[in-house]
Amino acid sequence: MSISIALGEQQEIAADVPVELDRVRQPQYGRYLDELDPGQVFEHPRGFTFATSNMLGFARTYMQTNPLYLNAQYARARGFSDLPASPQMVFNVTLSLGVQNDSEKAIANLGYYQVQFLRPVYPGDTLRAFTKVLERKDRGPDKPGITRIRTVGVNQDNAVVLQYERKIMVGWRGDRLPTTPAPEIEIAFPGEESPVVDLPLNGQSIASGLTGPNTYFEDFAAGDIIVHANGRTITEEHMALTYKVGNSHPLHFDRIFSSGLSGKMSGEPIVYGGLVFAWLDGLASRDVSEHAVWELGFNEGYHTQPAFAGDTVCALSRVLATEQAPGTDAYGIVTLQLIGVKNISAAAALEKHGADLFLKEDAKRALGKDKITDKIFEIERRLLVMRRPSQGVKP
Repeated sequence: MSISIALGEQQEIAADVPVELDRVRQPQYGRYLDELDPGQVFEHPRGFTFATSNMLGFARTYMQTNPLYLNAQYARARGFSDLPASPQMVFNVTLSLGVQNDSEKAIANLGYYQVQFLRPVYPGDTLRAFTKVLERKDRGPDKPGITRIRTVGVNQDNAVVLQYERKIMVGWRGDRLPTTPAPEIEIAFPGEESPVVDLPLNGQSIASGLTGPNTYFEDFAAGDIIVHANGRTITEEHMALTYKVGNSHPLHFDRIFSSGLSGKMSGEPIVYGGLVFAWLDGLASRDVSEHAVWELGFNEGYHTQPAFAGDTVCALSRVLATEQAPGTDAYGIVTLQLIGVKNISAAAALEKHGADLFLKEDAKRALGKDKITDKIFEIERRLLVMRRPSQGVKP
């Protein structure tokens, strides 16, 4: 079907149409605690088509150094059919797609759990996202509650590329405007209960000069602490970057909204935590992940303090475990703890706080310790990393 509309001269008519104040609408997005029912499933709007330009732009904006996300020739030599999107971009886009339905009314994001990357995302792929409400915790009528959700990102073939859980703090609606209702349709929730990562890796020889010398599997041992040299000062760019990945929470780009809040959240827009995570990951990349061929996942991730324009973030990594990758002699798995600090260098933070820097902030009260105000982020991550090439072992 085609439509043909003849466009004549458009006439001004606003002055002839009466203003009817009893017909004002104020659409609301996101959901309050009493609007998030366990078992509820949302299919999130819009979707996101990945292009080579925005994939390369994201990797460079967040200081990624793994050539897998910067060099298409390198990626193909490793066995991928094209340049894959960085895991941070896939994570940020998938999370952001869900904000309009599940967290645009949230007070805080409390944590990331069981983040699993199952398939590569290539240029031309289009991601959609679904969220299921798993549980809702009521802490009393005068306190915000906590909801746990599971989000899944699927590509245009309905194959799951990413799945994860997170907890968010949300207030009750009370006498505030209700969320604009969505159509009442039953939505099937995708996801893989027993996920398996099947990667298209091969052993083609690649010029060694494209990566640094000290990030092979053999370069890591449990207990190692790696202090990443550079920091990244965040400017007001973060407001535009937030919407560039599709995040619609006004706390991150609307000064009228953020300054109208009460308590310690009131003031300048807060940097969207996914961007902080991406910068910390990038700051660490040349020291830990230049020879990584896959991000297996994240767990126990927490934003322990907010970041604002003008803050400088820095990163440290601690090696928690190393193990042989199953079924291959060419790769190993490295489990790391990534720590973010702000307005202090990573080296100075380690000297100041020592081992306490690596303790979970929520565990410190039980230990009789104070939380660290310099610290802004903590997470565990697992990387599939190449072994150093040697005779008889292909990379």
